[in-house]
Amino acid sequence: MLADRHAGFAALHQSGCFVIPNPWDAGSARMMAASGARALATSSAALAFTLGRPDMGSVSRDEALRHAEQLVAATALPVSGDFENGFADAPDGVAETIRLAAEAGLSGCSIEDTQMVDGHPAYSFELAVDRIAAAADAARSLARPFMLCARADGVMNGAYDLDEAIARIKAFEAAGADLVYVPVPGSAEALRRVVSAVEIPVNALATGPIAALGVAGLAEIRVRRISTGSMIARLTHAAIAEAMTAIGAGDFTPFSGAAKGSVINQMLEDGAKDA
Repeated sequence: MLADRHAGFAALHQSGCFVIPNPWDAGSARMMAASGARALATSSAALAFTLGRPDMGSVSRDEALRHAEQLVAATALPVSGDFENGFADAPDGVAETIRLAAEAGLSGCSIEDTQMVDGHPAYSFELAVDRIAAAADAARSLARPFMLCARADGVMNGAYDLDEAIARIKAFEAAGADLVYVPVPGSAEALRRVVSAVEIPVNALATGPIAALGVAGLAEIRVRRISTGSMIARLTHAAIAEAMTAIGAGDFTPFSGAAKGSVINQMLEDGAKDA
């Protein structure tokens, strides 16, 4: 039942450290479920890639919601949504996105504080906090668990520095966010500062030096949730690029690394159980 998924997802954030991989379709979701994932999250980048578009603002809210519904239906795992800036600038629009995300069956979602326009400038501090406060109010009105992740993306996008990010996540915590997320792919020390700045759980992105720490290293820093973002999707795109480069040269050698169809079939079957 969806109610059990929502409760289970909230419980995952109460202690320990878990990985939340990011599928891009029903098949990848089922393979991840069959491999032991405890929860899943959409990826705005991976979804955009499947639609033949670049990341960052090329997917509409309706498209993201339909995609979320497909992933919710694919497995028995809870699903969180990567919903960029909430598909709105104004707080009321972000709140409406939260309500629609809940209707789609999601157990939570993330909201970023940078705009989906060229250069991805950050919203002003005050507006960014108001947007999270509106999202938190909408989530609390649902009468069931809904994990709101407030993202401070300005460090990753070059819109502001780490000090500003920390000031923002502290304000997001006060505004009602359930967890915070500051993508800092280049620095474990920066991640330590993020975790130390708040009392609520922190999500980390497994890429670059952060990924090199592994789950145990991130757990030691007291990260509660680890996202894979678009990394798994990009592995598949790397395989496509490698194979097509070889084929262009008349070589089918990359095919030797393909998974057996029987293995994939079994994983799809296992991952769909009780969905």
